[in-house]
Amino acid sequence: MTRNEGLIFERSSPGKTGMELSALDVPPVSAKELLGEEFYRSEIQGFPEVSELEVVRHFTRLSTWNYGIDTGLYPLGSCTMKYNPRVNETVAALEGLATDHPYTPESLAQGCLKVLAQTARCLIEITGMDAISLQPAAGAQGELTGLLMMRAYHKDRNEQRRYILVPDSAHGTNPASVTIAGYEARNLKSNDRGCVGLEELGRAMTEEVAGLMLTNPNTLGIFEDQIQEIARRVHAKGGLVYMDGANMNALVGVARPGEFGVDVMHLNLHKTFSTPHGGGGPGSGPVAVKKILEPFLPAPIIEEDAEGFYRVNHDRPKSIGRVRAFYGNFGMAVRALAYILAYGPQGLRQVTEDAVLNANYVLAKLRSAYELAYDAPAMHECVFSDRRQAQHGVRTGDIAKRLIDYGFHPYTVSFPLIVSGAMMIEPTESASKAELDAFIDAMLSIAREVEEDPQIVTSAPHTTRVTRLDEATAARKPVLRWKP
Repeated sequence: MTRNEGLIFERSSPGKTGMELSALDVPPVSAKELLGEEFYRSEIQGFPEVSELEVVRHFTRLSTWNYGIDTGLYPLGSCTMKYNPRVNETVAALEGLATDHPYTPESLAQGCLKVLAQTARCLIEITGMDAISLQPAAGAQGELTGLLMMRAYHKDRNEQRRYILVPDSAHGTNPASVTIAGYEARNLKSNDRGCVGLEELGRAMTEEVAGLMLTNPNTLGIFEDQIQEIARRVHAKGGLVYMDGANMNALVGVARPGEFGVDVMHLNLHKTFSTPHGGGGPGSGPVAVKKILEPFLPAPIIEEDAEGFYRVNHDRPKSIGRVRAFYGNFGMAVRALAYILAYGPQGLRQVTEDAVLNANYVLAKLRSAYELAYDAPAMHECVFSDRRQAQHGVRTGDIAKRLIDYGFHPYTVSFPLIVSGAMMIEPTESASKAELDAFIDAMLSIAREVEEDPQIVTSAPHTTRVTRLDEATAARKPVLRWKP
């Protein structure tokens, strides 16, 4: 199972326990009599019997095996694994924010409604859009919400459109969202610069196309510098431009999507605005729109009247309806607002500039050892290929596993799919120069190992609690829970 000795199952012995109950002062009743035969379960066979101290040490030990953003650099490309400031957690835990119930009457929930309204105003200002919904609970749900609004918009105009154009450099969830929304995805091939080609777009953009769904900067870490012309050509055929905001950490305070032709976009609060990511979530994927799509936003919408009183407006006849219970994940809005207000406009711009600087620093230092997928300036992330290393029988997954031995979390492996053996690195603004230098040294050292002793890379990792897994079996027959 692992290289650790003394697993909790191996330390078990009959009768050992971490607690002792005092004698009953009432007549004893068996659990079977109390619960009924159908709800009674006999003792779990093989379940460990251990002391309290052994339980505590077991789970504390397991926690030290985990790698997280509090442990070190998390260079997962396109994921924007930045530090979550502790002050955000303090603010989100304040009484009245953490404890207020969603069914609290409007008159008693003015503070919470103001937080939501202020978060919305900040995000509208940052994106250059006109209106926003905080309901969606994740980026992928934000994508679906945006596409459903696009569908409602075209239906309102009595237009029957079947397709959504999705560049091959788009974020990975886009085609699935297109399908769930009832459209068919049509792929747009990138040009030799790694961007959407205007000729390719011109051929694909017909009056059957509802819109274009692109990520900008795209998943290669390259900014679509012809975005205004791209938007113009989509709009000329009556289509809409959806922007996946997964990579917004490269734009905040510098460029606003609403000003270069985007009609609808989602944001990932857990990426760009430092709310907890993944298992520390839940996530949040607000969707911002221009005025033409505002009537179709999910209901309800929080509005402020002339007296400064916040109300929840459910009367929205063209709305696509709810996509999430209540107003979305409120705690994530609190954390994001705390982050935005703490930095302010200049601070947010500095975050973006530091993230872009860090990515370009990594690019410049590693391009001598690894092949750059596209020779273009990076935004917040850079993408290399394993082509040079593949000549020695070493692939991107091997390099990622060897990186673990050097104390770093792996980069994003084999994505985007248009780059053979992709190595996708996003350091974010959270990484210091010292940490980046250590990461770069590790990557350069691995590149030398590939040439001198490739077997040490192909058999990595060597220092972890768990050895290299059979990935095919792990994917097809995962062991997700303990069985006696």
